Amino acid sequence: MQQDRTSEWFVPKIGPRNFRIGIGMLFLPYTSIVTCFAIWGSLGGTFVLDRLVAIGVIYFLAVGVSAHCLDAVGGKSKPWGTLPKRKIISVAIFSLGITFAIGLYYVFLDSPVLFPIGIAEGFFLFAYNLELFGGRFHNNISTIVSWGILPVFAGSAIQTNSISIETVVLSVVSALMTYFLITTSRKYKELKRNEIDLAKIKSKETILKIITLAVIIGTFSFFILRIIQYPLN
Repeated sequence: MQQDRTSEWFVPKIGPRNFRIGIGMLFLPYTSIVTCFAIWGSLGGTFVLDRLVAIGVIYFLAVGVSAHCLDAVGGKSKPWGTLPKRKIISVAIFSLGITFAIGLYYVFLDSPVLFPIGIAEGFFLFAYNLELFGGRFHNNISTIVSWGILPVFAGSAIQTNSISIETVVLSVVSALMTYFLITTSRKYKELKRNEIDLAKIKSKETILKIITLAVIIGTFSFFILRIIQYPLN
């Protein structure tokens, strides 16, 4: 099944088609949200800036680049058309290599709790996006766990090598937001595919934009608050 997604709201309206597809494949709003969730985990207590940046880079590369590249060439649908499979997979593997290199550095430095989280995320990355095991893990639960819960745990683990009560509370919030995000997104895609009710399409699109902005602005505000509480050295 093939469906064109170059008209999506997060895809640039100007520029060469390959450029627009390249940016669109990153699904920047959703990538930003997951990256923010990882940052939430890092901000759950005292934090070190380089580790916060590291977990942000890890999730941006893992979700924004690797996962979406694999989804573009490995999923049943081909929303971006026929792509150069070898090049796309090479980009995915290269990005994933950087991700694991950064993660393993902190694992062996002083954050071993990050290791099982990374293994779990790696499993979901391949199982979900390549629809392995008959697509059994290509579902809402997998998305909530890998996008909404584990990123918060990873953010905490890289800072403190632990999962605190505050981390669990934050992960509940992020999980609920992820559920709302993916259910709204799926309804939006279905409406967009049929192009029947333009008013409903616009309404769902607006909701997705509000969720994205709310998470990004909320994360920035959380960061400022933590800096006030725990001034950087």
